[in-house]
Amino acid sequence: MTQAHQGGARGWTGARKGVLSRLRFTSLRLRLVVVFGLVALTAAVSASGIAYWLNREAVLTRTQDAVLRDFEQEMQNRAGALPERPTQDELQHTAGQMAGSDQRFSVLLVARDADGRTVYGSSGGLSGFSLRDVPASLRTAVNRTQKVDGANKHPHHLYWQRVIDHDTPYLVAGTRVIGGGPTGYMLKSLEPEAKDLNSLAWSLGIATGLALIGSALLAQAAATTVLKPVQRLGTAARRLGEGKLDTRLRVSGTDELADLSRTFNNAAEALEKRVADMAARDEASRRFVADMSHELRTPLTAITAVTEVLEEELEAETGSMDPMIEPAVRLVVSETRRLNDLVENLMEVTRFDAGTARLVLDDVDIADQITACIDARAWLDAVELDAERGIHARLDPRRLDVILANLIGNALKHGGSPVRVTIRADDDSLVIEVQDHGPGIPEDVLPHVFDRFYKASASRPRSEGSGLGLSIALENAHIHGGEITAANSADSGAVFTLRLPRGTAPVEEPADDGQQPGSDTDQPKGEDSKGDA
Repeated sequence: MTQAHQGGARGWTGARKGVLSRLRFTSLRLRLVVVFGLVALTAAVSASGIAYWLNREAVLTRTQDAVLRDFEQEMQNRAGALPERPTQDELQHTAGQMAGSDQRFSVLLVARDADGRTVYGSSGGLSGFSLRDVPASLRTAVNRTQKVDGANKHPHHLYWQRVIDHDTPYLVAGTRVIGGGPTGYMLKSLEPEAKDLNSLAWSLGIATGLALIGSALLAQAAATTVLKPVQRLGTAARRLGEGKLDTRLRVSGTDELADLSRTFNNAAEALEKRVADMAARDEASRRFVADMSHELRTPLTAITAVTEVLEEELEAETGSMDPMIEPAVRLVVSETRRLNDLVENLMEVTRFDAGTARLVLDDVDIADQITACIDARAWLDAVELDAERGIHARLDPRRLDVILANLIGNALKHGGSPVRVTIRADDDSLVIEVQDHGPGIPEDVLPHVFDRFYKASASRPRSEGSGLGLSIALENAHIHGGEITAANSADSGAVFTLRLPRGTAPVEEPADDGQQPGSDTDQPKGEDSKGDA
């Protein structure tokens, strides 16, 4: 298949899918068309049925009245002129004269001759209209003698009945001559009237079909008029949900849909303003934290230098430190370290919030990296490593060290020894589990262990950690395209599971002078806890 044919096939397929999507059964457009069609069909069928019934009755009644009136008149004029005991020839001749009237019906006359025999006279001869063609009920009614009184002046009346023979409708009537004489029957074909009624039925059916098509077109036009603004509103709402807050609808008219469009525009404008205000406040807050952390580094550096000197005095064996102030000096040294860690962590969090954190990737032997992390912090005696040598991944070594230091340090601080670190790897991903043997994490704390500054116990608002370590570890996992989850082991203790891809795409880290917020040269120390996460 050529490229042009492929493009044409794709275009036709796309167009067909577009039509099917617009005509799906949950579509408001389809429901409008169906409802319009059903209403139009019901109205057209009802109107056509009523029109057909009224016309049918009018046509049949008009034809029937004319035929019966003519037949009754012929019976009085011609059959009434016959003798009381006519011969068959006289009946035959009179029947032929009666059939020659304007209505062109068949006539059958029945009488008794002078010998008392029943004789017949038919306008169609011996093979024409016969008594067998007259329904028995009609013959019985015609031959029945009525009681003459004030309400009924004659003993015999004219009776008629419609019958169908071989799909052809007929009108059959019968009566007796008043004052004595032959009995006459009439047969009139209603086939011309039936054809006229069939033509009328076809015309009404075609009109019903045209009405249905017209209603569908009208419904389509109405649906387009009504649903096009709704579709534009849906598109605008999706764009707004995607973050395009400058989306607005064109407003035209004064109807309800125009009011809805104005309401949407007002809501979008208010949302855009509020989001802009929140973004500005958030940016100002991040800038404040970054500036504050940066400004704290200079005096903190000087304080740290002083505390190092005081710490050396504490560790000296000369005893030059006054025992009365030694606890205060130790407190200053401890709090200075904690403050330094807090500032470094705040600067790291600021880099993640500002989106300036970058990866510096290298091919890392995972077992060697974990061993180096444990050895650097003197945790070799408290940590069991279950890992094969030779498992490599392309990661940022510094950020992986931050993650491991926080997870292992957290397990040692609040779990139970020994802490076990297990590594599993396949072709695409790397899984590192850190499990302790402590009491585990309370169920109400578990969803919040990675929240910033979250304290597991309100009675311990102050802890040794900054409350940022686990959140920083999670951000470092995210920047690698990975994830950290926390759970309780079925045996005992808590389990933190780190999942990282083994082939993270390299991202160049921007130049850094080591001073401005957003710098990535400072490594936050691995500390945090489930207790003050």
